[in-house]
Amino acid sequence: MASNLLRHAHACLRPVATTVAAQTRRGYKSRAHPEFTAKTASPIIQAVQTILAEMDERHLRRAERWENNKENRVEQRAAYLARRGKADAPTPEQVREDAANNEYRRMDETVELALQLNLDPRKPGQSLRGSLALPHGNGKAFAVAVFTDSEKLAEEALERGAAVAGGASLIKSIQDGNTSLSSFQRTLASPDMMSQLSAVARLLGPRGLMPNPKLGTIVPQDEMLDALQKQMSGMSNYRTDKEGIVRLGIGRGSFGTDKLLENIREMMNTIQGVKPESFGKGKKGQKKVSKGAKYYLKAHLSSTQGKGSVMVDLRTIDPTSSFFMSDTL
Repeated sequence: MASNLLRHAHACLRPVATTVAAQTRRGYKSRAHPEFTAKTASPIIQAVQTILAEMDERHLRRAERWENNKENRVEQRAAYLARRGKADAPTPEQVREDAANNEYRRMDETVELALQLNLDPRKPGQSLRGSLALPHGNGKAFAVAVFTDSEKLAEEALERGAAVAGGASLIKSIQDGNTSLSSFQRTLASPDMMSQLSAVARLLGPRGLMPNPKLGTIVPQDEMLDALQKQMSGMSNYRTDKEGIVRLGIGRGSFGTDKLLENIREMMNTIQGVKPESFGKGKKGQKKVSKGAKYYLKAHLSSTQGKGSVMVDLRTIDPTSSFFMSDTL
């Protein structure tokens, strides 16, 4: 009887002992086995400030390394240009003069917000796609091609800064390869041009250059010039991927905290405005999703050269929350 009780006691204690041993067995840290720390969500204002502080720290470290190795790097660059430089390349003397007169140039990194939504793009009505104009732009400038039959409108578009503009002649030039597809990153077209654009749909489509009403790139002729200015100034396009994640560059590090927050506010109001009536991934074989399903699942803020991302507290970016764009919870 006593032996049975002992065996039972040992069996009950074995899982506890195994767990304790697993927790205490690894007494070291390495790149392959770093110390585990659970990520904590930060309010959106704090997350933006953290990303900008990391950018400043990276710049200071790189500037310090540049100053420590400045002479060696300048001489290496000058020697390379003297040996293999092209005719229009700067001379070694110009390289030395440029390094002496100018400070270390800072990279203006892009700040990106990744928003995981409770959407299954394979289901009807749950694939989001559209465009929005951020209050302060996204820090990028795009070359735009304008497709229109109106010669006067085409001339005005070129005067306003369009890369190329025209009608049937422009389409023929693209077909023949005389106009490179790499010469523009965005397209605009009037509705009457869509039937003619089918001739180059196989060229424009795979590159995401085909005008699309969801992106607001099919516009009437009287609104073409206004749409051109918006596209050139960095109209942002968004789209859910197969996991239901929307990634959007919401500005540059040089924007500062206030401008980035205003861009985030506009983005979240737009995403909330296109919320499907029925959404939710659900389980395999489940036809209906519970009424209390969440629309926002996770959000992370990151920068171009950052080593990781900052998890954002969803309450501070949900437009329906009382803590929207707040720093206090």
